[in-house]
Amino acid sequence: MNDKEIYQKLAELKDQGIAVCLATIVDTVGSTPREAGAKMIICADGTLYGSVGGGCGESEVRSSALRSILTTRKPELIEINLTDDIGTREGDVCGGTMQIFVEPLMS
Repeated sequence: MNDKEIYQKLAELKDQGIAVCLATIVDTVGSTPREAGAKMIICADGTLYGSVGGGCGESEVRSSALRSILTTRKPELIEINLTDDIGTREGDVCGGTMQIFVEPLMS
């Protein structure tokens, strides 16, 4: 999803009264699946819109977002390390790191 689509979906979800988090890649180092600025919406029921890269890293972002929506209600800056030795050897992991800002947007 491009930024326009992300913001349209956020407005739609807000109108429906659905609590969400917006995850945004704020920095990358090395090879990563997505670049800074990529966004993903995480809904309270776990539904995702957009992507910050997929796989284990995206799963970690989803977990952080759900924790924020359901308990802490606070933003979080998380770092995803994509340099897993086994994954890198197998070609499944890009090999860089990403910092992702996870921001709760309650309706």
